Amino acid sequence: MLGTVVGVVAASDARAADGAVEPLPVQEVAPGIFVYQAPYQLAAPINGGAIGNAGFIVGREAVAVVDTGGSAKVGARLLAAVRARTALPIRFVINTHFHPDHVLGNAAFVGLGAKFVGHKNLAAALAARADVYLEANKRLIGEADFAGTAVVPPDVAVDGTMTVDLGDRVLELEAHPTAHTNADLTVFDRATRTWWLADLLFVRHVPALDGSLRGWLAVMDKAKQRACDRVVPGHGPASVPWPAALAPQERYLARMRDEIRAKIRDGVSLAEAARSSGMREKDAWDLFEDFNARNATAAYHELEWE
Repeated sequence: MLGTVVGVVAASDARAADGAVEPLPVQEVAPGIFVYQAPYQLAAPINGGAIGNAGFIVGREAVAVVDTGGSAKVGARLLAAVRARTALPIRFVINTHFHPDHVLGNAAFVGLGAKFVGHKNLAAALAARADVYLEANKRLIGEADFAGTAVVPPDVAVDGTMTVDLGDRVLELEAHPTAHTNADLTVFDRATRTWWLADLLFVRHVPALDGSLRGWLAVMDKAKQRACDRVVPGHGPASVPWPAALAPQERYLARMRDEIRAKIRDGVSLAEAARSSGMREKDAWDLFEDFNARNATAAYHELEWE
């Protein structure tokens, strides 16, 4: 069931204001754009679910938060980071997709007057996964550090593109076709030409396929034509150059596509394909053993019906 934790959020906001919550460490990658660079880790007590890049954009009149981490506690720490830099109201909380390390911190921002914004498919995806996400991540992170966490659905659904203005700071939001997931949303800041790609781009952390391999390759092919000064990946450094940063991910996914197609053609079983595909890439990525076989399995299911 979807839910909110308004009472907990009010307390979180008060603690953020009086300094009782340790702020997430953020870097200002461009004027007014602050990014928390997450470690290359799985959700665990040591990180509290703060394993996806997150941050905020400050305009003249208001703030937009982009992704919120993997628990209410992480969200409260992100809120504290905002409050350490500005007292401006948080007008938008933008979720770039539905994975728990990017949305479960939303609970810390309920009751602050912000609109929650996501891809048109985000609400349905969260509703379908809410119970599993909450149970699994409470187990991974630990009940104490997961307290108050809830799945918060979007108020605003983006279908195609839309813009929001934070005061002399216009953000372009774009809902993409199925790629990393079926609910990928990016944020482009016109003022600094910074593009928040989130999990459409993984740097060093092996990509995680939960949508369409062919779709992701197509979205990347289109995206690399766009001019910008820097991009913010969902996992990796706080910002990276574009389009150079895309090359390793594009190589990995293209190799996975080509290897799986060949194995399907040669009658190789799903189990064997999952075990043996992508191995040329093993030394290029962190968390390879945690995600590569899943990627190969997802690719096999997609490509066997070409």
